[in-house]
Amino acid sequence: MLDISITNRHSQLCNGVSRRNFIRVGALAPLGLSLPQLMAADAGSRPARAKSVILIFLGGGLSHHDSFDMKPEAVEQIRGKYNSIATTVTGLNICELLPKTAQVMHKLTLVRSGTHENDHHETATNWVLSGRFGSPFGDHPAIGAVVAHEAGFSGAVPPYVAVPKNPSFTWELGKSVWLGGRCESFKAGNPNEANYRVRDLSAPAGLTPQTLQRRKTLLAAVDQLADKVKQNDQVATYDEFSRKAAEMVLSPQAQAAFAIDREGATTRDEYGRNEFGQSALLARRLVENGVRFVTINYGGWDHHGDIFKGLDKKLPEFDCGYSALINDLDQRGLLEDTLVLTMGEFGRTPKVNDKAGRDHWGRAGSMLWAGAGVARGHVIGATDKNGAFVTDRPVRPADVAWTVYESLGIDPAKELLTPEGRPVSILAEGATVSELFT
Repeated sequence: MLDISITNRHSQLCNGVSRRNFIRVGALAPLGLSLPQLMAADAGSRPARAKSVILIFLGGGLSHHDSFDMKPEAVEQIRGKYNSIATTVTGLNICELLPKTAQVMHKLTLVRSGTHENDHHETATNWVLSGRFGSPFGDHPAIGAVVAHEAGFSGAVPPYVAVPKNPSFTWELGKSVWLGGRCESFKAGNPNEANYRVRDLSAPAGLTPQTLQRRKTLLAAVDQLADKVKQNDQVATYDEFSRKAAEMVLSPQAQAAFAIDREGATTRDEYGRNEFGQSALLARRLVENGVRFVTINYGGWDHHGDIFKGLDKKLPEFDCGYSALINDLDQRGLLEDTLVLTMGEFGRTPKVNDKAGRDHWGRAGSMLWAGAGVARGHVIGATDKNGAFVTDRPVRPADVAWTVYESLGIDPAKELLTPEGRPVSILAEGATVSELFT
């Protein structure tokens, strides 16, 4: 007898055995179903919807009260100072500082029911970026790192890119952890800088492609040394990255992917001449050239004091860059197979504090989903009248990660081996947010 799962929900028992619903192959033999047919049917139940993912991470925690889950009927201390405006989705209103986003709401789904129980930046960030709860230092690989592990290099572009770098508060977050350096993000830097060039991608001054090619050949001459230390991840990673770095420097594809200066002035203006706007534009170029997972790290949302002063600047920047990205992807046909997910590590407290700010609040938060089969013009979930607690369709970090993996055709329950040879499932729990695709 062989047990095969027939559900997309998975959780782990304390003895390490998966608790899932099973069918037995032997029981189906009289029906004329062979094992290959069953396995083909099971594999076909998770078709890849997306080729690439763009994760816009709003580090610090976006206030849902002042953006996508406004409470106009609440008392002033809860509702804040902003008015709401209508969107292109009937009955859906969002913050008045998001007028351009209001005009693309019919192209995406708003989830108002993100939730978990942690209010600590580092711990919550590692949780939402990996789908697994752990320490603030990061015990589990980020989603992008797992995608890099499963996808590998395709051509000369890296599979996982962070713009401008991985999220951080007191230390770097969302890393590859025990998957090793091969799966770490390629840090693109700030594309809004004057004369932007990607570090390690531009050829050093005075070096011709012919010289670089000779250096690449020289690297191959030390293969025997690397073979002797295969178990040393640092050495093996250095050897592999040296090769990939040489390929990227020589590759027109890689050069084109990062060459944001090839964009016209009108397009760059539409995205916004700031770090987030140009990061969003670079993300479009990267997925267009085959990068599988891009994290746009757009922090600065930790408004414990003077929140409205902060949001007066941050929300218009987001509004411009996000709406331009959605429209640009859609017009180019890229939104059909690019999943765009926007979220922070948590929301903010319902009440404005005595410093005119809002504090950390993991119990409720909003997120935006678009592309790769995501339904258009929908709203999923709800919070109570004060925006404090989820009252309908809670979406937890594992569910978010599960949905991203399945969209890419990656089995979230697949086991990966740690350097010690211990099998660890990509996710220990979770389920696809199926409402996104209906």
